[in-house]
Amino acid sequence: MMFAAAGTFQPRRLLAVPALMVTLTAALPPAAVASMGNIGSTYGVLPSDLASAQALSMFSSQVSATFYNPAYLTTDPRGELTAGMLHAQPDLEASGANGTYTLDKESQHVLIGMKTNLSSMLRNGPPIYLGFIAGVEKYGKEMLAFSSATSAQGQFLHYGRQPLFLNVGAASAVWRGLSLGASARVTLHAGAELRTVSDLAGNTEQEKLSVNAEPSIRMIYSASADLGDTFCPDRDCLLSGWEVAASYRTSSDTNTTVDAGVVIPGLIPASDPLEFTIRTYDSYQPETLALGVQYRGDGWRIGGSVEQQNWSGLSDKFDGDQVRDQANVRFDDILVPRIGAEYQLSRHFALTTGLALQPSPLEDGLTPDVNYYDNDRLIAGIGLAAEYDRTRVLAYPVRLDIGYQYHRMDDREFTLSTIGQDNATVTNGAVTAGGDVHVVAGSVTLKF
Repeated sequence: MMFAAAGTFQPRRLLAVPALMVTLTAALPPAAVASMGNIGSTYGVLPSDLASAQALSMFSSQVSATFYNPAYLTTDPRGELTAGMLHAQPDLEASGANGTYTLDKESQHVLIGMKTNLSSMLRNGPPIYLGFIAGVEKYGKEMLAFSSATSAQGQFLHYGRQPLFLNVGAASAVWRGLSLGASARVTLHAGAELRTVSDLAGNTEQEKLSVNAEPSIRMIYSASADLGDTFCPDRDCLLSGWEVAASYRTSSDTNTTVDAGVVIPGLIPASDPLEFTIRTYDSYQPETLALGVQYRGDGWRIGGSVEQQNWSGLSDKFDGDQVRDQANVRFDDILVPRIGAEYQLSRHFALTTGLALQPSPLEDGLTPDVNYYDNDRLIAGIGLAAEYDRTRVLAYPVRLDIGYQYHRMDDREFTLSTIGQDNATVTNGAVTAGGDVHVVAGSVTLKF
């Protein structure tokens, strides 16, 4: 771990580092195998999103539209209340002459979402629809999954625990077949300030620690159009059944900043304490531009999307990351194509499937000290939805969804390396990383 020193550096002050490191551990979040991204960008929010490999997510009328395409909230005027669970089990491995490193830490999310029509609140004007969805890791017990570390054995860039997922959005139909929407994505930024007095043996006293977390709000904008309703609303034409959508998601991240200072009586005075600042990032979601198209037939639909994910922004974040800046990690912008289809098996059951190809944004297989692994991957999904119009208890339809997704990682070679005392890169052998990930999710949706 590298530190940024505040003030004039004095070699004798290094005596205080052991004392500082012991106390500083308490200020940092508990270690968790976290990852870049969240459930929306890594797997899919709801089972239907998993099933289509997110290919049809821009044309989903469920509450997950607040993340993928908030404008699509207008397509179903009924209110919805959705609850669900997601379990992701990675089985990833990096093996070489020095041994094998595995990642099998599961991600377990509980989800709740709601959407409603707010038109009755207004005397005049177009209808307004509101959507909200939240997901919490470890089945509701962990809101801030955060990990930032160097690793001699290597670490996977994606997968692992997912942080708090929170989206709130609204949409309105502005013209025939054309809707606009926007949503706010919320992440947490944590800060800690530590002050302590230490002796030369590393014993601390008079510790003062303050920790706070504040939300960071990043925006998502989208537009969607039913081309048949837009260009030929009163009759069938060549554009009937076709829908298009576009969305823009700004980048976001979770970060932690720790400011620490130590005083050693007789050596480092209180007027000029030894100070360190640590700033580090996790759960990065790239700036994303997505374009989607869908054709809806009689009892079936087929569609796809292309996402431009600008991961190069993470390179700039890492340049200011005091834990990983020495690795000079570079990321490329990538294109992610997706295709999916849905078929109505009967009055109550629908089958959804999809495929996606996601290249790795990691530019180089050599990232000293940090030693990241990331691979190109094929993503396949399948799912089943059941909707019942009438039940003995509920006045409106109820929908049940189950979805499965599989990620196949292409094998890729990496070079483990460290940075020596003379700032020279020392290689520690080559490894081959790959594996697969299994994801399953289920949800129940009540209409109202």
